[in-house]
Amino acid sequence: MKSTIQFYLLFAAFMLMASTAKLQAQAQPRYKDMVVENPTAEADMQVVGDYINAIVSGDLAKAKSLLGDKFMLYGPSAADSSNAQKELTSWAENYKTHMNRKVEFITQTFKVLSGNLQGNWVSMWGTYSCTIDGKNIAIPFQSTSRVENVKITRISMYFDNLSVLTKLGYTLTPPKK
Repeated sequence: MKSTIQFYLLFAAFMLMASTAKLQAQAQPRYKDMVVENPTAEADMQVVGDYINAIVSGDLAKAKSLLGDKFMLYGPSAADSSNAQKELTSWAENYKTHMNRKVEFITQTFKVLSGNLQGNWVSMWGTYSCTIDGKNIAIPFQSTSRVENVKITRISMYFDNLSVLTKLGYTLTPPKK
């Protein structure tokens, strides 16, 4: 019994030390040590703005010219992703049903100095509007784009799919118990 108690005390002490060490390793770096002003701010914001305007206006050739060779789009859900060809094909299909397309947005930019997200980024907040099946739809969105050498290499896009579907008349039915 005594050895069992000693084992659990030793185990608890070990776990406490391990969790403390892990917490120290995950300390949040200071903002100014990780994020700075983007040195190519105007050019990067222009590229991202030109891309969204080209997509909405139906100019897929121009949109494609603004994407890097290894471009990936992620979102709106965690499981969604597409490369340039898939994204452009998706928009070509959208043009068949999305009429009166418009977009309004603002942008902001920053540079991440290190880690997996290192690079120049442009954040965009906006609203995409169109008419689908005679219904006016407004879709607020947020995107964050990495720009490298005047090309977009990654976009993380967020918008509420359920809101769009309910505006089109779809309903959400809870599962049967």
